[in-house]
Amino acid sequence: MKNLADIFKRSLKEMYYAENMLVPALRRIADAATNDQLKVVIEEHIEETTDHIELLRRVFPLIGTIADGEKCLAIEGLIEQANVLFKDASKVALNAGLLAACQSIEHYEISRYGTLREWARILGYEEAHSVLTRILDEERAANSKLTNLAIRTINML
Repeated sequence: MKNLADIFKRSLKEMYYAENMLVPALRRIADAATNDQLKVVIEEHIEETTDHIELLRRVFPLIGTIADGEKCLAIEGLIEQANVLFKDASKVALNAGLLAACQSIEHYEISRYGTLREWARILGYEEAHSVLTRILDEERAANSKLTNLAIRTINML
């Protein structure tokens, strides 16, 4: 990568890949959860994630590139970490672990979208900046829901 525009485009493609990987992964997590509130929060975020894919598709033409994904090793690792829980955790630990795995994913997304948003601003991609801000706000809101659920319910013994 030669410049900021190159790393911006590559990082955007990685997030496009990540969001596409997350839809089926979040479905598996929601199916595995035994807490109804956790299932609802995850299912709501599946809908948002699907919307994020569509929003990202709109960003690519704004920056002069096609919508395709680049492998994102970080998201693959976070998904694999959640998959381990399906095999190893019991009921109470399972819900707490799944919630923690979802928060790890959210924290990663918040970090990446925050960076992408600022790079879009610096590079003069105002419409892309606006779309990425929307996605970032939704990722932050999802993380907040998970945090509140952990505090109120899931992490209670």
